[in-house]
Amino acid sequence: MIPFPKGLSRTPATRPARAAPAVATPRGFGTTWIVVGLMSGTSMDGIDAALIETDGETVVGLGPHLTVPYDPDFRDRLRAMLGRTSLADEDGRLLNRDLALRHAEVVRTLLKDITVAPDLVGFHGHTVWHDPVGRLTVQAGDAGLLASELAIPVVADLRQADVAAGGEGAPLAPIYHAALAAHLERPLAVLNIGGVANLTWVGKRGVDDLIAFDTGPGNAPLDDWVARHTGQPHDTDGRLAAAGTLDEDRLMRLLDHPYFARPAPKSLDRKAFDHVPEVLDGLSPEDGATTLTAFIAAAVVQAAAHVPRPPLRWLVTGGGRHNPVLMDTLAGWLEAPVQPVEAVGWDGDALEAQAFAFLAARYRRQLPITFPGTTGAPYPLVGGRLYRP
Repeated sequence: MIPFPKGLSRTPATRPARAAPAVATPRGFGTTWIVVGLMSGTSMDGIDAALIETDGETVVGLGPHLTVPYDPDFRDRLRAMLGRTSLADEDGRLLNRDLALRHAEVVRTLLKDITVAPDLVGFHGHTVWHDPVGRLTVQAGDAGLLASELAIPVVADLRQADVAAGGEGAPLAPIYHAALAAHLERPLAVLNIGGVANLTWVGKRGVDDLIAFDTGPGNAPLDDWVARHTGQPHDTDGRLAAAGTLDEDRLMRLLDHPYFARPAPKSLDRKAFDHVPEVLDGLSPEDGATTLTAFIAAAVVQAAAHVPRPPLRWLVTGGGRHNPVLMDTLAGWLEAPVQPVEAVGWDGDALEAQAFAFLAARYRRQLPITFPGTTGAPYPLVGGRLYRP
């Protein structure tokens, strides 16, 4: 575990008031669908796909899932498009096409041994720009082409309605986390550590008691640091961080970012911490990895100040749960049980893709997917757009 920094406070003097209930959704609909969910996350590792059966409120069954990594050349193409506010030029159109075709191939692989045809696909695409203040979020991927390739209706554009209404457009998975947590002791926190990290707090009233927001950096700055200094894609098993020493002064400079002073709900673009190399300039690869691992954990500690009551435990999903130094640091600094989501029978490799399948089913029923407590939306909002084959 990385030693707790002297300049960091674990808890605020007072916690914020309870958020207003999200929404009470109707019960007893009865019809379920077989839905494929697709996710290409900010870590740019590859495409996640998962199959679930759901009515948009409960999860009736979980099917197979898989992850197909991006090849280095395509990952470089994605990276080169980050920060683009439009994909209308030739490069953008080609990326939209190629991303859709890659997703289609992943779905075919997923369904190869499945005898029941899916009713729907939930397609996130890949975020290249996210600016809720400017009311703009841009995801690459041609949903119409994907629907035609698969001959299955596709629900996409899941963030746009929320952002247009003044919401943050992220995170989107909290309503799925709440559905899964219906039989768990609450309050609990679900912490997703991907390229960006985000938190779902589920209170005792479950789907009607949600708070969510991006806590700050996830693996993206750490992965970029490791790739730049070692040529490896990430800090495998936290070995670099375990060998380094925390630079507290530089950690505090990183935590001086204005994002951390903003009230929740709030969300980030992957490039929000592009200043990290400048702040860490001169550190060894090991000390930089230690400091960035501490940065992820410190942002989560600060995020804990934004929930009404401390979670009874923290369930961690995303690639960060595979980093033992990060997990040990979180457990020590949060002073609460911190476990991978597998501890309660969930699958952290499938969770985000499953969430987008769930959101597609909610769109089918015209149920809201974002709420005042999860994105700052003015009221519960239905999100998405249907693309028919």
